[in-house]
Amino acid sequence: MQAKAVAKQVRIAPRKVRLVIDLIRGKQVGEAIAILRHTPKAASPVVEKVLNSAIANAEHNYEMDVNNLVISEAFVDEGVTLKRFRPRAMGRASRINKRSSHITIVVSEKKEG
Repeated sequence: MQAKAVAKQVRIAPRKVRLVIDLIRGKQVGEAIAILRHTPKAASPVVEKVLNSAIANAEHNYEMDVNNLVISEAFVDEGVTLKRFRPRAMGRASRINKRSSHITIVVSEKKEG
């Protein structure tokens, strides 16, 4: 049984969120939350919020035991990019891409034995 949580259109670039997601992939949820609390990255609180949502979904929708949950999948997809322009020298303009992310975390119960 798996429970999943997705945060869409999070205004942080995907490559920055992937650094944080890579730290917790495959870990137990208690350990993952501890890692996120002590990681000084802007994406940490957002990822922690998605993880807590996945844990709540597992507990309430599927009656899973919170103590046995493991992060089975965690990935970040690129969302919509906001295009902005910045004035540059000699009348030119350059584009600034403000990227967004779709963060997905899937938790499942650890196999006994």
